[in-house]
Amino acid sequence: MASDMRALSAASEQIGRAFATRHDLSANDFQALLRIMVADVDGDPLTVGKLGASLGMSSAAMTYLVERMIASGHIRREPHPTDRRRVILRYDDHGMEVAREFFGPLGAVTRAALADVADDDLATAHRVFGVLIDAIRRYGTELAEG
Repeated sequence: MASDMRALSAASEQIGRAFATRHDLSANDFQALLRIMVADVDGDPLTVGKLGASLGMSSAAMTYLVERMIASGHIRREPHPTDRRRVILRYDDHGMEVAREFFGPLGAVTRAALADVADDDLATAHRVFGVLIDAIRRYGTELAEG
């Protein structure tokens, strides 16, 4: 399983680099966009501070990255839904267009690849991925905390 996860991560990273190059995004820009989307889908939108911590970047570097990404139309700031003192990062219209261009074809390839896999097997795989993602996130937190 660990070998499969590394292979999947490597293949995903290769696609991400190609996509970032095509859209003049740095590696950090692409990672920021990806993390903003994942957090949004998880129902826990990112603040600038959380994004910076997850990328391991200083506040000054994060300010520069966020301002650039806002100026390019990829992301926008929104008031936090429960704490008006904070802001969260969301995709802006251009960012959504770019994300759809990336994830649309990737989704089609994935659906085609999984078309012959039984629903029960997909449900099992989904549970396995959930457990692995949780474990990897916990390990990442432990590494970050030292």
